[in-house]
Amino acid sequence: MSNVKDITAKEIMDRIVKKEELFILDVRNESDFQDWKIEGETFSHLNVPYFELIDGVDSIVDHLPKDKDIVVLCAKGGSSAFVGEMIVEAGFDRVYSLVDGMKAWSEHLHQVRIYEDEKIKVDQFIRIGKGCLSYMVTSNDQALIVDPSRFTDVYVEAARKEGATITHIVDSHLHADHISGGHELAENLGAKYFLMKSEGAIFEFEALENHDRIEFNNIKLEVLAVKTPGHTPGSVSFFVNDKLLFSGDTIFVSGLGRPDLGNKVREWADDLYHTIYDKVSAIADDVIVLPGHYADYVEEVNDKGYIGDLLGNIRERNEKMFSMTKDTFLDHVEQSASSVKPPNFEDIIAINRGVEQADAERKQELEIGPNRCAVHHTH
Repeated sequence: MSNVKDITAKEIMDRIVKKEELFILDVRNESDFQDWKIEGETFSHLNVPYFELIDGVDSIVDHLPKDKDIVVLCAKGGSSAFVGEMIVEAGFDRVYSLVDGMKAWSEHLHQVRIYEDEKIKVDQFIRIGKGCLSYMVTSNDQALIVDPSRFTDVYVEAARKEGATITHIVDSHLHADHISGGHELAENLGAKYFLMKSEGAIFEFEALENHDRIEFNNIKLEVLAVKTPGHTPGSVSFFVNDKLLFSGDTIFVSGLGRPDLGNKVREWADDLYHTIYDKVSAIADDVIVLPGHYADYVEEVNDKGYIGDLLGNIRERNEKMFSMTKDTFLDHVEQSASSVKPPNFEDIIAINRGVEQADAERKQELEIGPNRCAVHHTH
């Protein structure tokens, strides 16, 4: 019988939210650890590759705490359980192994209620291992999903708990860092799926070019599709009841979306400039901006537990970006475009467009690693 306790991605996320201490022994290769790790405000780390520990853990015993829970993690869970057993044998009794490793961390969704009034309830789903954000807007017995991940059962269950059925699904753009669950969710539920036609998807959907507003449930819940190109040519933001702006990858809490993934950086940066200065400038400061991604959970989560902020605060924080001349803006964006692009982004885009098919294992493989759509920061 194993003396190593299992810990799930959800339990680690709960500890991040509660700011509980945790010591993580990451036994992946150093390059994988440097590229992508589990981070919490009160977490500490030690990275020693598995192959250095196969013959024993004597070399690291002095670096492990006796007074903290130790979580050993690897890519998929097998190596961490093995190393964890040796640590227990070395005299430690608070040892855990992350079930299914970083694979599970990449796939976990953390749900948090972010807004509620007499007409709507809004939940954010934080995909902590990817920096991706999706949303559910519920109104009586109907629900709208914004930028869903491929884990469609999570949204169906969340809607069921609210006594609602998912009837409308929107993607703000053709995602490059993760595989959308929008089309699959719509097919399974018979729901309406909306996407910009200019994004080039080849399956059946409702073209957002034909819908300035999406209304449902006879309660004047209006979802205004604000065309905000820049990150991709067909990027869209959704303005709900003049209170919430689902900004996709156009505006982040700490910056703007990167417009270089189509190899037309100057042209798309020009679109992004006009979006920020012509369209976003007309939106009031007290609107809550809810982005499609974030870069650092610890830095960007607010005191209510979700990723988002008032537009006025974002303008103030990124004052330079919101007040540049056009030429300076274009130069600034072009310089930032040299940063590392999302891995496998061309394959992911092809799947999201419907041009290529992939099974669950292939999708998992393509998505492993951090989000890189939110790297164009404007501090």
